[in-house]
Amino acid sequence: MESNQRKMMDNALKKIVTPVLRKQEFKGSFPHFRRTNEKIIDLITIQFNRWGGSIVVELATCPIEGVTMSWGEKIPPNKATAHHLNNRFRLGAKSVDEEGIWFDFENAKTEDDFDEIASSVVGLLNTSDRFWISMLLN
Repeated sequence: MESNQRKMMDNALKKIVTPVLRKQEFKGSFPHFRRTNEKIIDLITIQFNRWGGSIVVELATCPIEGVTMSWGEKIPPNKATAHHLNNRFRLGAKSVDEEGIWFDFENAKTEDDFDEIASSVVGLLNTSDRFWISMLLN
């Protein structure tokens, strides 16, 4: 993957996905977002494929007080990410056991191509429902 492709995908996600998440009260910085609800924190992490050319969106929840890792390390609520949890759901999957959608940008060339991919991510996010992520995980 060309580094320019990665930059263009970053830019498209920041331009299209981040504002939608902000409107739904998600905080954090790209690629990790969190929203505090009454009893849990919704977590969204956008993960780039280490071999390039695609992204997956991981969803999780954690307790209001944050996460305690198996080795005892405490992750505060404002630092928790979906990667800190074993129970994660990938956007586009039908269950936690499925792979989910890897949004491919390997063949994207123009800004419009990257924007279209970022828009397809937004199209699958149901973040206006504050219970959406926790329902996916149950």
